[in-house]
Amino acid sequence: MSSADIDVRNVHKIYHKDRIEIPVLMGLGLKIDAGQFVVLMGPSGSGKSTLLHLIGGLDAPTSGSVRVGEAQLETMSERQLTAWRSRHVGFIFQMYHLVPVLTAAQNIELPLLLFPMSSAERRQRVNTALDIVGLGDRSDHRPNQLSGGQEQRVAIARAIVTDPDVILADEPTGDLDATTSGEILDLLSLLNSDFGKTILMVTHDPRAASYGRRTVHLEKGVLQREEINANPRGAAAALAS
Repeated sequence: MSSADIDVRNVHKIYHKDRIEIPVLMGLGLKIDAGQFVVLMGPSGSGKSTLLHLIGGLDAPTSGSVRVGEAQLETMSERQLTAWRSRHVGFIFQMYHLVPVLTAAQNIELPLLLFPMSSAERRQRVNTALDIVGLGDRSDHRPNQLSGGQEQRVAIARAIVTDPDVILADEPTGDLDATTSGEILDLLSLLNSDFGKTILMVTHDPRAASYGRRTVHLEKGVLQREEINANPRGAAAALAS
């Protein structure tokens, strides 16, 4: 599996409502080395999700630059960004966004339909992703037959089935109980430690933040401070011990 570094330089993001300018990010800079697990924290409205969307190529900066691996995102067309996202970025959200009439395996397979590959290769990739998230015996279950934690595991499997360089997670445990949240965070930690994925996770939860190697705090569109966690929880910590 592959990974990529992230370099955000002097990024401003301004939204417009009627004639009113709404600044969200103001001269923000952030570097994440390939293979790091970084947590982004801050109050609501501080620009966390906006930054995640810029790094994932879902939005464009008003000014400044965003590089992920070899891709300079602000120079790319929407068509180029769509193709790049499908290959290089896995998104995980608080809401699972699963298609209710499809099985777990069919939901996971969806991103692969954009690629020229045989049905046998798609099936192999789906089975591998299911095994990684511990749901090999739930492939034929539909979302309404799964628990919330299992649904999030399906969503994570869907995010990794294309072997992305970067995983962007926006409050991935925000709708889960403490036990299930720990299981999901352990899984993200495993993806980082065993598969070397670069992970940027937005969270409000200090316990969730303890799984990252770095925690950066965003407030009013500016990175205020950063903390290094020498002993992160979860699979990464077990690997290091």
